[in-house]
Amino acid sequence: MRRGRLLAGVLGLMLAAGLVSGASATAAGDHLSGALARQAAGQRIIYSYPGLTPPASLLARIRAGEAAGVIFFGENVSSLTQIHGVVQQLRDAAAQSPVPHPLLLMTDQEGGQIRRLPGEPALSHKDVGQSTNPGAAATNAGRGAGQNLAGVGMNVNLAPVLDVFHAPGDLMDQYERSFSNNATVVGDLGANYVSAQQATGVAATVKHFPGLGTANAGDNTDSKPITLSVPLSTLRSVHEAPYQRSIASGAKLVMLSWAVYTALDASRPAGLSATVVQQELRSRNGFTGVTITDALEAGALRDYGTTANRAVLAAQAGDDLILASARDVNQGEQAADALATALADGTLDSGAFGEALARVNALRAGLS
Repeated sequence: MRRGRLLAGVLGLMLAAGLVSGASATAAGDHLSGALARQAAGQRIIYSYPGLTPPASLLARIRAGEAAGVIFFGENVSSLTQIHGVVQQLRDAAAQSPVPHPLLLMTDQEGGQIRRLPGEPALSHKDVGQSTNPGAAATNAGRGAGQNLAGVGMNVNLAPVLDVFHAPGDLMDQYERSFSNNATVVGDLGANYVSAQQATGVAATVKHFPGLGTANAGDNTDSKPITLSVPLSTLRSVHEAPYQRSIASGAKLVMLSWAVYTALDASRPAGLSATVVQQELRSRNGFTGVTITDALEAGALRDYGTTANRAVLAAQAGDDLILASARDVNQGEQAADALATALADGTLDSGAFGEALARVNALRAGLS
């Protein structure tokens, strides 16, 4: 009985948000309920795949309406022409699904060393910050990134980075991923990048909230758990401050960090913490858009069990999108199946789940 009520509630939310068709909703029974739970869960997963050709299993998930989108890496790209063809193949599959909105098709095209596509932006964030006219350079970088992605049919960039580096050669500075060690400068340049990029029709993702600027060179959450003991006053006045500028400029997505911030929640990484996601980001900083995790396979989460467990914890914390970026479709499938099960058995609140779907749906509806 409880399972039926939960799934009925989710069905109502999906219908209200336009995430399933009215025709689908006229059917009845547990089979439909299970299918809708899988569809609802899948629409919170960003998939990845190995090599140059999307596997049949990914195309099947997309046709079934069980995917929010796909992230692309360097290994998926041999040329702009090739990846444009792949994007069109994914879009064609999505056109056969019951979901009326485009997929979220994304990559990391920050600039400098961090580019998955050839071409703009050529300048790294550090280059931008050190240029003779940083404001114009940030605008040009954002516009260049957006035009490049839009040219191959992608509609989301996982950029810009808003981390305020603290020392030369630290984690963000060594790869030239920080605009500056001055929060005001990072805020200004990040907002310029966001505005210019989104003017091209490509959504911006600011990252990694609430900031990795104090991480040392070896403190990479991709490889191991990291704890940042930054005083709350510094965290807010320096490292969160650039987000307020980009949020005010309309940034559509925020990516959460996997570091632990002792001043906010000493027990969990930021992306698994409702305190960080719902209180600090949404309530305190006023963000109403889509939240997305960093890589679900990151070494920072080694103490949090399986892909399934990590996905459920992220959803409970308030992350709208789960980034399954291990270049393995099965990883995304495991995450989606776990969310569907947790939704059906009440582990995940159906109301909060529906609100997350509505935010994702609104983002997708506003993109092409």
